[in-house]
Amino acid sequence: MHYGTEELIEEVIRIAELAGKVIMEVYETADFGVESKSDESPLTRADRSSNELICRMLSALTPDCPLISEENEMPLFEERKRYRQYWLIDPLDGTKEFIKKNGEFAINIAFMEGDEPVLGVVHLPAKKETYWACLGKGSWKIANGQSVKLSAASFSMSQMGLVIAVSLSHSNDETTDYLRQFQQPVILARGSALKMMMIAEGSVHLHPRFGGTMEWDTAAPQIIVEEAGGKVLQMDGCSIRYNKESLRNPDYVVYGKLRE
Repeated sequence: MHYGTEELIEEVIRIAELAGKVIMEVYETADFGVESKSDESPLTRADRSSNELICRMLSALTPDCPLISEENEMPLFEERKRYRQYWLIDPLDGTKEFIKKNGEFAINIAFMEGDEPVLGVVHLPAKKETYWACLGKGSWKIANGQSVKLSAASFSMSQMGLVIAVSLSHSNDETTDYLRQFQQPVILARGSALKMMMIAEGSVHLHPRFGGTMEWDTAAPQIIVEEAGGKVLQMDGCSIRYNKESLRNPDYVVYGKLRE
């Protein structure tokens, strides 16, 4: 299947935005139906409803293409290591932020080829904003009916006053230690994929992340950052790769356009 057709991109954006409406219907209610998963992370009615809609509509759109979603039973590695193309989905990225009702949650849908994302859609339901990118087609933001091409900010690591985004709900000592190298940085705490979208649109320079993320958290945001001219790199300088035996991500840093 070719992922770069206008029709496919438009349909994935539509699916993400429909899932966003389902999430916001739950958001406006008093009872989110919060449960704890086996790893103690929260699960709400919004996670389940969004997942059902996205998986059903993507399966209808691409019947022969497998799905990996945070909220589905995980296929065995012996099976999924044979996947050449597949969808990688986080139906509600930032469930903790959803429960706090701070609006900083997202829907992430990526189309994967081999071990990298080639199409990504990130929808922010509370903000009614959608970001998307496709390999070779650039990164775009849709808001208020307008579509704007994105470009990450250019900077050097020694620059004073860099704007650095950190996780709103996952602060740790490693992040604090990492930030000590910068001169008078401006630190912003944000939730979900929003941090990476701010890098793609040029309002943030860097986002370090130590622990706590899975492949579905980063796949769609990664292609959006990279098509805007940025990078998502592990601490050894290599790009994050996907469909590993463990779907847990290594530590990484998201950069805008880094100058030497």
